[in-house]
Amino acid sequence: MKILVVDDSSTMRMILKKCLNGANFKDVVQAGDGLEALRILTSQGDIGLVLADWHMPNMDGIALLKEMKKNESIKDIPVIMVTTQAEKQSVVKALNIGAASYVVKPFTPETIQKKIEEVLE
Repeated sequence: MKILVVDDSSTMRMILKKCLNGANFKDVVQAGDGLEALRILTSQGDIGLVLADWHMPNMDGIALLKEMKKNESIKDIPVIMVTTQAEKQSVVKALNIGAASYVVKPFTPETIQKKIEEVLE
């Protein structure tokens, strides 16, 4: 399965890619913000999961999630929010908009793998 990692930090994208590779997810695509992610999602029809940061320039993770839910061809792709936003209202907001799950930074590779397994069950 192809996974799209969306984060404005190239370091965080590299960390997530390493975590995913360690969990045997080898097909990882990267985007630096929500706008780039939308272009990838609409041009590549084989993305099976999105890991998206909350705070990014141009289009943040919540705006990306809202745009995905409006687009018939990508609305069913699960999104896991990966962010420093740990307040309960932020978690509830993301889940109400349609996020499949939520991971708070800092995280362990095991946490990422467990969340992905839960979302894909």
